[in-house]
Amino acid sequence: MNNGSTDSVDRPRRAYPLVILAVLLFSVSPILVRFASGAPGISVAALRTIFAALVVLPVALLRSSSEIRSFKRNDWFLIVTAGVLLAGHFVTWIEALYHTTVSSASVLVASSPIVLALLGYFILKERLTPIVLLAVMGGVAGAVVLGLGDHGASVATAGNASFGNALALTAACLFSVYFIIGRIVRQSTSWLGYVGPLYFVVAVATVSFALLRGATLLGFEPKIYVLCALMGIGPQIIGHGSFNYAVKYFSPTLLGLFGLMEPVGATLYAFLLFGEVPTVVSFIGTAILLGSVAVALIASDRGKVPESA
Repeated sequence: MNNGSTDSVDRPRRAYPLVILAVLLFSVSPILVRFASGAPGISVAALRTIFAALVVLPVALLRSSSEIRSFKRNDWFLIVTAGVLLAGHFVTWIEALYHTTVSSASVLVASSPIVLALLGYFILKERLTPIVLLAVMGGVAGAVVLGLGDHGASVATAGNASFGNALALTAACLFSVYFIIGRIVRQSTSWLGYVGPLYFVVAVATVSFALLRGATLLGFEPKIYVLCALMGIGPQIIGHGSFNYAVKYFSPTLLGLFGLMEPVGATLYAFLLFGEVPTVVSFIGTAILLGSVAVALIASDRGKVPESA
């Protein structure tokens, strides 16, 4: 597989709106999880991934079967590894929302750009310019400040916030490693040829995790299944699918910075729907975060983000 830099790849115009759409859908995802909290978190994760696989896999087998059959052992190893990591991300992140606030969970998951930058540097040999590194640090700092606003917000969760925050951090690390592997795979495979097998592995892994924990997938009220289907079609298929498409044209660090927009939308939705009121500190964090994203985008448009070593 080719590990080449994205700098030599012309970005199609649709890559930018697809990334923006993905971020908007990611912002809705924690809201859907909250509405589905009548079921255990791991059951929600499993049902979400089952619905996504049921939609994508048949299409992939129909349109990309020859490509999938041509995968070598190393290709399958990377896809299976990425699938297990993404399954772990879904399980830990959804469970985190049962213990901490929407804002905190979204912010901590958004800390992945630091891990992405380090992995991009050490594994993909990408050289980060000082301005991009500063933007990464500023973006994460803004996300952290946004999360600190929860201390003064009108929100109450029934779970252990520290445990929930630890789960969210774990989800961020798992997503970062998954994302790096996905970028390697996508350099030589089509989007559909990749996500078809990937989502099948994710579904098998999450169902396995659920069964190991003794969780059930049956007997919930219809609303739970509708919400899980919406999660699978919206944030997972369209959201993650858009990122899987864009990863061929953007660096992991830049896409990670795009992802930092998620806490802003999630915090706004939580305020409107659940009465989780943002504080002045939250707005300050939002300004820092958006400024960092703008800096990264300007640097990217000038062809400076990031360069291959």
